[in-house]
Parts: sequence; C-alpha cells; structure tokens
Amino acid sequence: MKAIWYDRTGPAREVLEYGERPTPQPGHGQALVRVRASGVNPSDVGLRGGGAGPMAYPRVTPNSDGAGVVEAVGPGVDSAWVGRRVWFYNGQRNGRAFGSAAEYIELDLDLLTPLPDEVSFAEGATLGIPCMTAHRSLFLAGPVQGRTVLVTGGAGAVGHYAVQLARWAGATVIATVSSEAKAERARAGGADHAIDYRTEDVAARVREITGGAGVDHIVDVDFGGNLAASLACAKMNGSIAYYATRGAATPEVPAGALMRLNLSVSGVYLPVSPHPARKRAQMDIGRWISTGRRDLAVAGRFPLEACAAAHEKVEAGGKVGTVVVEID
Repeated sequence: MKAIWYDRTGPAREVLEYGERPTPQPGHGQALVRVRASGVNPSDVGLRGGGAGPMAYPRVTPNSDGAGVVEAVGPGVDSAWVGRRVWFYNGQRNGRAFGSAAEYIELDLDLLTPLPDEVSFAEGATLGIPCMTAHRSLFLAGPVQGRTVLVTGGAGAVGHYAVQLARWAGATVIATVSSEAKAERARAGGADHAIDYRTEDVAARVREITGGAGVDHIVDVDFGGNLAASLACAKMNGSIAYYATRGAATPEVPAGALMRLNLSVSGVYLPVSPHPARKRAQMDIGRWISTGRRDLAVAGRFPLEACAAAHEKVEAGGKVGTVVVEID
C-alpha cells in the first residue's frame, strides 16, 4: 500500500517519506479500513516535529483520525461490518505506531463508528480527537441541558464542536472568539452569545449576559491563560474542563478562590479518558451528526503524497477546522 512515514522527528519536508509499505491485516477483534481521508491534528504535527519528546517507535506513520470503508475483518468480528462507512480515532497513539496517513489501517473495532452516507469522508476525518475531546470536556461534569456553558475559543476545531454539541444538548452557549468572522462562525454553530476577548472584558460580559449569576460550566482551550477570567465567570459549584494550557504551562492556581467557589477543575486528555466516556462520545456524536444540523469544517485538502504540506498548514496556524489528507 501507499503510505507516509518518518524514522526521525523534524520538519515535515525533511522527515516525511512517501512510498510502499506492507498492507496490514486485521487481527482478532479488528477491522481493516480502506482509508479515504486522514485528519491532521496539532498533536500529530507535534509528535512528528519532536515537541512531544523522543519517538516511541523506530518508524511512525502519522495522523490519528480518519474515515473510510471497512474492507475486511479479523476473527471475532461480525462480517456485517464489511462495506460499512466509518470514522475512527487513535490511529497513531498509545501503543500504535502506524496511523491513518496510508491507504489502509487495521484498528480495534472499538475505535470505529458508523459514518452516515450524507457525511463525506473528509468531514468524517474531522471528528475523532477534536470532536471527542469537545464531548468529554463538555459532559465531564454532568448533563448541560438547561445550563449555561462558556466555551473559550468557540471557533477553533475543538471549541466549535463543543459549541455545537452544547446547543444540541440543550444548553445556553456563550463563546469567546478573537474576531467578528469567528464570532459569526460561533453563532452559526449555535452560540447564543459571542464575546471578542481582544476587545471586550469577558468576565464583565458574561456577568451581564447571565444577570450576574455566572456560568455553570466552562470548556477551556487555555486553562493558564484564562484562569483569572474563568474564576470571575464561574458560578458557585460550577466546573471547568480544560484540554490545553498554552498561555501558562505551569500557572499559579489560587487554591483558596477555587475552594470558596467549590469549583471542580478537570484536565482532559482523550487517549487516557475512561473507556465508558469515550464510547458515550462515539454514540452521541453518531446521533448528533445524523440530525442534519452540523458544521464539520474541512480547513484544507491535500493528496497523500502532499502530507508534508498538510502538516505545514496546521503548523502555520489560522486554519478554520481540520486539515485533511485525501486518499483515492
């Protein structure tokens, strides 16, 4: 099969190779997926660039997420799966060296979710880690129906999915953004209010919107950078779930303020999230994308042989949605 791989970390054009690799075969409990689209996440780019430390394997095929068609199944898997359209996650992660930047991938059946016919393979490849991280971050503290949720970075890959899922689940949604264009995107996804954090006082606007009550739950793209504002926005007995902390990698946490608010704070890292939570995310996302109201944004499309250019687009920043490598 055609595939991308690297044997050392470094710049995409210097380390990514394109050529022939052995086609994998499905083992017990696994399915062989003919990959039609491979999603490129910042974490995939970071691993290839060496930002996550030394390589865990001597050779890696990058990219975790993707979508395609089940072509064969291994022992213990119902043959009815053959021919099904699916999306998947954790292709190259936690015990797996070979990801979705290849014509085929073998995966545990547990990692596959049916993809509706009306959702393209490229759109399906945008789900995986971004959407499942959004789901876990949103529902970690319990149901959100009838509650008010603040999503920071509401136009980003994870944040935009959190906005859409929160609206689908019956929450009132406030999103922070960095421009009017992103505010429009957040509102199109279902945000009731969009706050430009570059020109507005986020905490003051949240208090104004909520009549001084604050928000029940915060889905946060930058725990350290947003901590002061989050504390001013959170309701008593509220919660924060964060999936990144770029503004301050080791923030000073005001333990007393957290305690007085009885505020729950949780970090979210999808690959080690509890299995039941990940299965619920797959089921809920499957139900949500079947409703018809969804924005699965593809930020760029590249052929397999141009995987390096796809990685570079992610590194350049400013993308709206997920960059996808398409495999014919």
